[in-house]
Amino acid sequence: MSNPNDAILYQLKNIVFSYKLGSYHIEALRDMSLSIAKHSLVTISGPSGSGKSTLLNLLGFIEPVQKGEMAYQSTNVAHMKQSQMNAIRKFQIGFIFQQFHLIPVFTAEENVSYFLARQGLTPDEINLRCRDSLEAVGLWQHRMKRPSELSGGQRQRVAIARAIAKKPEVIIGDEPTGSLDQQTGKEIMGIFDQLVKQKELSVILTTHDPMVQKYAHDNLHIQDGVLVT
Repeated sequence: MSNPNDAILYQLKNIVFSYKLGSYHIEALRDMSLSIAKHSLVTISGPSGSGKSTLLNLLGFIEPVQKGEMAYQSTNVAHMKQSQMNAIRKFQIGFIFQQFHLIPVFTAEENVSYFLARQGLTPDEINLRCRDSLEAVGLWQHRMKRPSELSGGQRQRVAIARAIAKKPEVIIGDEPTGSLDQQTGKEIMGIFDQLVKQKELSVILTTHDPMVQKYAHDNLHIQDGVLVT
């Protein structure tokens, strides 16, 4: 009999996260419990300052768990060594941001290959992953163009290609369609949808856009650090 936990990518129980802002004590997440299934597309919404980015940082192993429990792939993060968490962040999580964060002097292909080279892959494997990922987002024919020669939607596609070239378990995106027009945003969401279905990735996105939420298997809404839905 299969273990139901095998279908869960993240499991959070009673998470509390706080930080200091000057003389103020800010509780960004308050007693948050949730689970995120493998091979799903999940959106996180909420007003500015609600805790969305803090939650993404926890899921991306950027911030440590302060109070409560977080399990990744059925393993409690509290039981992991720092080297294990670093490896998960480096090899299993792909990050995509609203402002793309591409290197302006690099071509599309070089933006993808640069981070792969830092993972110690062979040149042949790097070339193969570059081609596969840029083809997946429909940009192989534009591989020699620099970011300034690409549209906003194309630059976001390069950022997606860079993330999926890792062959991650999960892609985490902070409002990746926020600076795009609706039609381009739909095209980007179509790519995410296909990645979940064809490459069996999980995709977790923050968004304010109802169009983006329509693609999700689960919509999470955060208000003042509390999970509302």
